[in-house]
Amino acid sequence: MLTFQTLSALEDHTAKMRARIERHMKNGVLFCDLSAQIAEDVVIGSGTVILPGVILQGGTVIGAHCTIGPHTVIRDSRIADNATIKQSQISDSTIGNGTAIGPFAHIRNHCEIGANCRIGNFVELKNSKIKDGSKMAHLSYIGDTEMGQDVNIGCGTITVNYDGVRKHRTYIGDRAFVGCNANLIAPVSIGKDALIAAGSTVVESVPDGALAIARSRQTTKKERASAIFEKKGKR
Repeated sequence: MLTFQTLSALEDHTAKMRARIERHMKNGVLFCDLSAQIAEDVVIGSGTVILPGVILQGGTVIGAHCTIGPHTVIRDSRIADNATIKQSQISDSTIGNGTAIGPFAHIRNHCEIGANCRIGNFVELKNSKIKDGSKMAHLSYIGDTEMGQDVNIGCGTITVNYDGVRKHRTYIGDRAFVGCNANLIAPVSIGKDALIAAGSTVVESVPDGALAIARSRQTTKKERASAIFEKKGKR
């Protein structure tokens, strides 16, 4: 039940948010509406666009000419100039110049992401350092990892960092290419210019320039599928 005290507190909060938004707008920040929640100590650079549903918390610093949102939460993080953050959550991390995040990415626990990186939809990063130009477009978990420049991470890749007792790190060298649905079992190192075949589970380090294939050989038994379906009464 709404009380006078509740309505009064809401009115006070709304007034504070409006005043903060107006202060940032005077400094050249564009707000698409008044739904943003901006903490007192947040800094936003000129030319940045704040879309609806954005929450900026703690000591967050947003650079110039960024696009933030919609529906993005950033806490105690630094976002460099020209970055784009779409429908994602970022905490205690740094994002480099021109990097694109999201939609629906989760970056946490002191990640450092370089310039012109691409962290796509449903990617989670935890306690990792990603250098300039590296890309992971979708559906990956990268935890406790140090990644070089211009690395490509395929869809569904996981750095398996936890053995049930301790966390372990994964190292991926410059320009490595990791195929889709690969599991990198830490501790493990992937060398520069290395190629990891799709569907591989890598348990040993891969040297520079090497191709690693870690999957069982396919066996195809002709007409067996029809026999199985018939036995189950499906056909």
